[in-house]
Amino acid sequence: MFENPSAIGSSHSPHLRKLGAKSVSSDLGSAEPGISVQEGYVFPFVVGEMKGSSSPMHTTAIMPSPTFLWRFKVIWFLIWAFTCCKIGWDSVMRMSADLRDLFLYEAFLYYNPLLLVTMMVWLWGVCLWVFSQSTINYAKIFDLDQNHLTHREIWKCSIWMTVIVPTSMTAYLYLYSHGEVALAASQPVILYVAVALVLIFPFDIFYFSSRYFLLRTLWRIAFPLQPISFPDFFLADILTSMAKVFSDLERSVCRMVHRQVATIAWFEADSVCGSHSVAIPLVLVIPYIWRLLQCLRQYKDTREKPTLFNALKYSTAVPVIFLSALKYHVSPDKWTYVYRRLWLFSSLVNSLYSFYWDITRDWDLSVFTRIFKFNKPSLCSNLLYGRQWVYFWVIGSNLVLRCTWTYKLSAHLRHNYLTLFMVAALEMLRRFQWIFFRVENEWNKITKSGFQIPMTDIPREEEKLLGSTNHNV
Repeated sequence: MFENPSAIGSSHSPHLRKLGAKSVSSDLGSAEPGISVQEGYVFPFVVGEMKGSSSPMHTTAIMPSPTFLWRFKVIWFLIWAFTCCKIGWDSVMRMSADLRDLFLYEAFLYYNPLLLVTMMVWLWGVCLWVFSQSTINYAKIFDLDQNHLTHREIWKCSIWMTVIVPTSMTAYLYLYSHGEVALAASQPVILYVAVALVLIFPFDIFYFSSRYFLLRTLWRIAFPLQPISFPDFFLADILTSMAKVFSDLERSVCRMVHRQVATIAWFEADSVCGSHSVAIPLVLVIPYIWRLLQCLRQYKDTREKPTLFNALKYSTAVPVIFLSALKYHVSPDKWTYVYRRLWLFSSLVNSLYSFYWDITRDWDLSVFTRIFKFNKPSLCSNLLYGRQWVYFWVIGSNLVLRCTWTYKLSAHLRHNYLTLFMVAALEMLRRFQWIFFRVENEWNKITKSGFQIPMTDIPREEEKLLGSTNHNV
């Protein structure tokens, strides 16, 4: 139990830890400064003193290897996922058949926005990981500090979101199906309040500088009173793909304010937050109005005519949204023979115009002509190294998903909640692949304009992590 202190001072274990404190580095015996310990085999010592004894008591605590910890976490995650699925399924089956669809519909209404946001955070982490492995210096493009958040921190946030949101949803389903209506109604309210507090928390925790950067960018998007930067319109473009999130957030908050959570009354036509609400199309159109105002601001600053055509592209989404909403305010015959046809025509115009702009402007593929020149080093993709099949896939899938996205913008189709959730998830994937080529195109513009960073000057993710514990945007 008691050991000789000289025997403990091994040159292969130069770390000491006081009881209840973090491990500290120390030179023991013949140990040299800077000796690294192989990862997964660190043996920190716990140094303590037994009361009434002048000799220190030394015990050894063995740290588990990273591989063991990773497997342990995966097992716990699978157990958690199975438990949530089992409890959720049993809770749904407890409901009567005539109320089951409404029960699920309301649950999706509250948790669909945060689930989609969680998915986008995961995808953004993947984007950062791919950029870190390529020659694209995304920190320069977004004007980020060298200690910006890496994909590891992004994935850490997404893991917490992946655990917390479904857990709250499972609790909601379980409590509601077992008659605890008041407790069930509190679950989405607590979750939304917690998310809002984390975002606006004024203290230097939870990646304070990153949260500040996000909130500042959102403010600049909502009020484009200053010159538009790349992060401004980049995030605004992403928000247009999250119009469904904004719409569901509005309905969820409306139900919370009117204390209609866990009542299933929202499906009725005369509900305050129901289908006839004018706020639904207004919220759907907000991201497009923001982007349109940004384009007008860019034209004021640069006098470049393409910014006006870009503004026109975002304006084509307005008829799609409001013609769809007219279904609840006109007679069925007038909707079928007049407004429905106008809605289909405006949807086609918006989809094709957006697809054309993605190809020719956002990605600068010049209407497919450059696709056959990617084998040339000066024109090839920095990111995907000129793999032609990737570009054919992206162009084809972008066209299909652009047309599909119009389905989700249509307010009169909102009751098909499972279909809408899948369409919204597919739009996230479309925006995810759009990000690669949009950022790559911006990097090509920077390099062609004379700004070139030598490869040796571009820090790798591993190098940026060494010696730094603060990752700020």
